Amino acid sequence: MKPAIIGVAGHRLTAEEAALLRRHRPLGAILFARNVADPAQLRALTAEIREALGAEAPILVDQEGGRVARLKPPHWRAHPPAASFEQGPSEAAQAEAAAIGAECRAVGFDVVCAPVLDLRLPGMHKVIGDRAFSAEPREVTRLAGAWITGLRQAGVQPVLKHIPGHGRAMLDSHEALPVVTASRAELTADFAPFQALGAADLWGMTAHILYTALDEAHCATLSPRVIAEVIRGEIGFDGFLLSDDLGMKALSGTLPELTQAALGAGCDAVLHCSGVFAESLAVLEACPSFTDAALRRLAASRGQKRAA
Repeated sequence: MKPAIIGVAGHRLTAEEAALLRRHRPLGAILFARNVADPAQLRALTAEIREALGAEAPILVDQEGGRVARLKPPHWRAHPPAASFEQGPSEAAQAEAAAIGAECRAVGFDVVCAPVLDLRLPGMHKVIGDRAFSAEPREVTRLAGAWITGLRQAGVQPVLKHIPGHGRAMLDSHEALPVVTASRAELTADFAPFQALGAADLWGMTAHILYTALDEAHCATLSPRVIAEVIRGEIGFDGFLLSDDLGMKALSGTLPELTQAALGAGCDAVLHCSGVFAESLAVLEACPSFTDAALRRLAASRGQKRAA
C-alpha cells in the first residue's frame, strides 16, 4: 500500500486505471464532479475502486456545502455554506453535517473533506470566504466541532482543512503560492480551532501556504519545520495528515519531487486529484512505503470511522 490518494478520470474505472490501482495499491481515491452522474453510477464506481483496492480502502469527496459540493441537485440536496451557520445553534450545524454524511455514505464515500477550520478574515481572498464558519476562532471551534459530530454520526471520517490555517491568504493556492506575513503571535488565532479539535482519530489536510514567520523557504505542506514544530508541536495535531492536492499551482516542481518532498516533510500521505493517468502513475511510482507513525495514525482514525 502506497501513502497516496489519487483521482480517476471518469464515471467508471478504465481497465488501465483498475490495473494501476491493483499494481501500485494507493491508500485510496478521491472523486470529483467529473466522476458523478447519478447515485447508481456512483455506487458502481466506488464499488469498482474497492474491488481493486480492498473493502477498507478510503474513498474521499469534497462535500462541504455551498460552493464546494461534488454531489448536487437533482440527485442530491443543495446544502448551505458554513458561513450561514454563524451565531446559530450548534444543533443545526450538526444536523446539516449528518445529512451530508448520510448522502455521501449511501453512495460509497467514507471520508468527507470537511469541515473548514480556517478563519473568514475580512479582505482576504474569496477562495475561503463563506466556506469558513466565522472570523472568530471560538465560533469556528464551536460550529466545526458540531460538524465533526454530525459527520461521525453518519459513519464518515471528517478531514480538518487547512492546517495550520488558510484564512489569511491573499491568493488562491489553486492558482499561485500565497505568502502570509503575519507574525507568529497573530497566527495563534488561526491555530486555535485546530488545537481545540485536532484529535488523534481525525484526518487533517495541509495548507499550500508559505508563512514567513514559520518557514521563510517552504510552504506548510513541504516544510519539515512547520509540520514538526507547528502542526505536530504547537497545535498538537496527532491525527492522519494528508497533503492538499499536489497538482495545485502553489507548488512548483515535478510530481515525483513534490511527492517525496511532502512525505519527507512529515505528511502521512499525499493527495493528487487530476485523474490524469500519467500523473497518477508518476506520484505512485515516487511514493516510498508508509512510515510506522503514519500507519499508527491511520489505524487510529480508521478504527474510529468503523465504530461510528
